[in-house]
Amino acid sequence: MTSPVARKPDITPGGPLGRLVVGAAMRWLRWLAPSTRRRLAALVASVAWRLGVRRRVALDNLAQAFPEKSAAERRAIARGVYDSLALAAVEAVTSDLLTDEELAQAVEVADWKGLDVLVDGRRPVLVASAHLGSWELFAEVMARRGCQFSAVVRPLAGAFNEWVVKNRKAAGVELILQRGALLRMVSALRRGRAVVQLIDQVLPAKDGVFVPFFGRLASTTPAISMAARVSGAPVYVVAAVREESRLKMVVEGPVPFAEVGDKERALREHTARLTAIIEGLIRQYPDQWLWLHRRWKVAPPPAPKEAS
Repeated sequence: MTSPVARKPDITPGGPLGRLVVGAAMRWLRWLAPSTRRRLAALVASVAWRLGVRRRVALDNLAQAFPEKSAAERRAIARGVYDSLALAAVEAVTSDLLTDEELAQAVEVADWKGLDVLVDGRRPVLVASAHLGSWELFAEVMARRGCQFSAVVRPLAGAFNEWVVKNRKAAGVELILQRGALLRMVSALRRGRAVVQLIDQVLPAKDGVFVPFFGRLASTTPAISMAARVSGAPVYVVAAVREESRLKMVVEGPVPFAEVGDKERALREHTARLTAIIEGLIRQYPDQWLWLHRRWKVAPPPAPKEAS
């Protein structure tokens, strides 16, 4: 009898010392007042910027994406990214501390565009999102609505990420590992769950499709589009962006899957449409996206030579 293949864990914990130190820091962080946590996040962001943590990567990405902006403008955007990421990291391990009233006051949804009806009715739906604004607080909002949803994620490692995963699971989020995710995504949809995936990180060329992103081809996961094709579930793009002291939930969609004869072309075109919507949101809120990520590090394959 063949033994089942062990599923890779959602999180690889850090070592005992790291878990002890991070655990103490997380308990202290969660004890602080919200205003103090925000000031602490700003301090951490300032230190990371001054130390130059991936600053060159961020500035190079911004120069490629916004050649029309001055160096000073791009530098100001990059500096804002550090503030946004530090605050998002804090929210990732403290969002459950918000009361329902505080969450309602902190988050505004201008127009659900029918997504709320699907979610509340336990209808299958796919949601594409990005590392923009506060993606973890977006998950908290969905969970507080009673939404049963699954998130397609990469395996994480380390003591801090262990707390992030713990917070996600406590909110009722089912985690689906990215590699080989399609069958589990479709299964979740058939159980009436919403399936969410952040689609703005680079993939190895063999796993992604290359679609335009800020004028350059970027290897992008087609998993959302593949699940839409197989299941027929509607697809939305959702992001939680910061506007002053509040978060604004931006909802776009549904984004239809156009059936064409060529399956690969159809997947690529749908993935490109989702990516274009995300790019539009990043252009509106450029200091809230993950410019520290090497999004274009995987080069597309060379175009086939024409026969002479």
